Amino acid sequence: MTRIPPLDLAARLATGLLSFPVTHFDDRLDFDESRYRNHLAWQADFGIAGLFAAGGTGEGFSLTPAEIDAVVRAAVDEVGDRVPVIAPATGGTALASAQARSAQEAGAAGILLLPPYLTEASQAGLIAHVDAVCRATELGVIVYSRANAVLEDVTVAELADRNPNLIGLKDGVGDIERMTRTYARVGDRLVYVGGLPTAETFALPLLQLGVSTYSSALYNFLPEFALRFYAAVRLQDRVAVYGMLNDFVIPYLDIRNRSRGYAVSIIKAGLTAVGRDGGRVRPPLTDLTAEERADLAGLIDKVR
Repeated sequence: MTRIPPLDLAARLATGLLSFPVTHFDDRLDFDESRYRNHLAWQADFGIAGLFAAGGTGEGFSLTPAEIDAVVRAAVDEVGDRVPVIAPATGGTALASAQARSAQEAGAAGILLLPPYLTEASQAGLIAHVDAVCRATELGVIVYSRANAVLEDVTVAELADRNPNLIGLKDGVGDIERMTRTYARVGDRLVYVGGLPTAETFALPLLQLGVSTYSSALYNFLPEFALRFYAAVRLQDRVAVYGMLNDFVIPYLDIRNRSRGYAVSIIKAGLTAVGRDGGRVRPPLTDLTAEERADLAGLIDKVR
């Protein structure tokens, strides 16, 4: 498979909608590759700009390193010739670097570097972490600023200067001042990806801060709605955006917010509601109740 140069990947991702496919499990909660491949093939049919394998919505945090490798390889084999597949790099620096190398060997188009688990770190420590992963691969790297790995503007600028293959910043914080400072300092050197849960809620205001795209979990089960929403955001059509927020996104958030962890569970329930069997989530996440699944199905019927 032809490797996409990092700057070409950045340009492609900046101009289209992105999504995190769910990872399917069987009745024993083992990776169900057949259903996963079927889902990816369907997802690739709608003109998405990039798919993030084994990401947050894909329950990457619950997968073993071997499972992550299997998920990435299945995604690349199934749709990598049609859609750039971005693979995860997780955990500590040694593990994240190893996963970046494995993703490159598997034919992935790029890397999403997620925050290291549990431990807090200084900005200097985070610089060393990102540096190491960027050096471990020739692929374009997007760093996820979130949780215990929130990057300040001067940190982002230094990392961009030091690492030509650092192509993007995914923001999972939503701090307006930090994003303003970062874009003012770094400009279009990076692509900025919205990464807050249910990104549609924040898409229009973040566009003004240089965040030209976002990862849509809704795309998993309502791809056409998600693409309409993204198009309205890029056109800055406030009437259309707020109409869709009121008709679907905000009532959907009301269901999602009933329990912690539902940001993933509700996506799998949405897939089942549209007849595509999202299946169950792995612990420590929990599935929606029967009543909540019925509420979600009724809401989906209104916008399909």
